[in-house]
Amino acid sequence: MATLLLPLSILSLVMAGIVAGHNVTISLLDSAVARGAVCLDGTPPAYAYSPGFGDGVDKWHVIFEGGGWCRDVADCLNRSKTPLGSSAKLMSKEQNGVVSFGGMLDANSTLNPDFYNWHVFRIFYCDGSSFMSDVEDVDPKYNLTYRGARIYDAMMDELLRIGMGNAKNALLSGGSAGGLATTLHCDKFQSLFHNTTRVKCVSDSGFFVHGEHFLGADWRESFFYRVVSTHGLTNMLPTSCTSKFSPTLCLFPENLVPDIQTPLFLIESAFDSYQIGYTLFPDRSPKWKSCLQNLMLCNWTEIEIMKDFRLILVNTLKSTIANSSSRRGYFVHSCYRHGHMEDISGSTCSLIVGNGLANKNIAEAVGDWYFDRSEFQEMDMVNNLPRNCTGENQPILEKKCIDYYIHH
Repeated sequence: MATLLLPLSILSLVMAGIVAGHNVTISLLDSAVARGAVCLDGTPPAYAYSPGFGDGVDKWHVIFEGGGWCRDVADCLNRSKTPLGSSAKLMSKEQNGVVSFGGMLDANSTLNPDFYNWHVFRIFYCDGSSFMSDVEDVDPKYNLTYRGARIYDAMMDELLRIGMGNAKNALLSGGSAGGLATTLHCDKFQSLFHNTTRVKCVSDSGFFVHGEHFLGADWRESFFYRVVSTHGLTNMLPTSCTSKFSPTLCLFPENLVPDIQTPLFLIESAFDSYQIGYTLFPDRSPKWKSCLQNLMLCNWTEIEIMKDFRLILVNTLKSTIANSSSRRGYFVHSCYRHGHMEDISGSTCSLIVGNGLANKNIAEAVGDWYFDRSEFQEMDMVNNLPRNCTGENQPILEKKCIDYYIHH
C-alpha cells in the first residue's frame, strides 16, 4: 500500500483550467515486493496517481510508460542502473519526487476537455519486457529479476483497491514499448471490469513493424528473439498469436492486433522517428545520424529510405486493420516524431503545429472514438515526405491552443 499527496494549490488551479500541466507525486508500491513484483534491480515498482474529480470520479485512465527493451543480461544489467530498471534511480532522478502530467494527462479543462478530470494512474517502466516477464529465479550472478507481468498484476490490484473496479469508463494506454504493453494487455485489462463499463485501449507509437523484406529485418527479428529468450516470454505471450506464429513474431503488433477483442486505437507516424532511427540501420553512420537529427541534412537516398519505410508501415497497418474488428480507430500522420499523448504538441494541440487529420487534433480524434462520437479512421495519404511538426515554444503554443479551443 502506498500514499501520495497532490499539492492543493496545484489541484485548485488545474480544476479551474488555468495551469497547463501539473506535477504529481511519484509513489512506490511497497506491497508488491512480497509477491516478487519488482524492478530489474529488485526495487519496488513506482507509479504516479492523480485522482479524478467532478464527473470524472468514475473515469480511469491507466498509462504505461515506455522506454524500449533489454535483450540480454548485459543490456538488462546496464538498464538496472537507470530509472528504466530501478525505482531507486527513478526517485533520485526526478526532482522532488514528482512527475509532470501534460497532454492527454493534463487536468486543464480547456486544453484537455475530454479527459481533464479523470483519475490518471501512470505506471513507470522498470522491467524491460513491456510488463510481460515472470521468471521465478533471480539471476545468481547479477541479482537481476525479470518480473514485468507481476508488476502489471500488482498495479492492477492496487487500482482495484482504490476504486477502479467501479469505473463507468476506463482507458488503457501507453507509448512506444508502453504502446506494445497496451496491445499485449488490452484484453486482460478489459476483463477487470463489469460488462457495462466502457473499456478501450490506445497504443501510442507502439506499432513496431516486422518489415520482413525491408532494411534491418534480420536485426529486428534477432532483437525480439533475444528479448523473448532473456525474459522467458515464450509461454507468456497470447496463445491466440503463438498458436500461429513463433514467440518472436508475437512481439510485432501486426500479429497481435487482429485477435484483440477490446476496442483499440492506434496513434502512429508513418515516419516514426524511433523505428527509422534505430531499427533500419542498427550500426548508424555519422551521416545517417545527422540526417535523423535534422531532416534538412538528409540526401535524396536517405529520404527515399524513409519513404519506403512509410509504405511498409502504412501497408502493414492497412492489412492489420482489414483483418481486425471494425472497432479499430487510428490516426496515422506524416510528422517525423515518436510519442504523442503526454505532450501538448503531440496530442491536445497537435493541429496547431500542423499535425491534424479530418480537421482534428490527436486528442480530439481519440476522444471522438472513445466516446463513440465517430469511428475515427484516418491516414495521411497525401504527404509522402517526413514533416517537422514541432511548432513554437511552449507559452506561445499554449496560447494559440487555448484560443483554438475557445473558438472551436
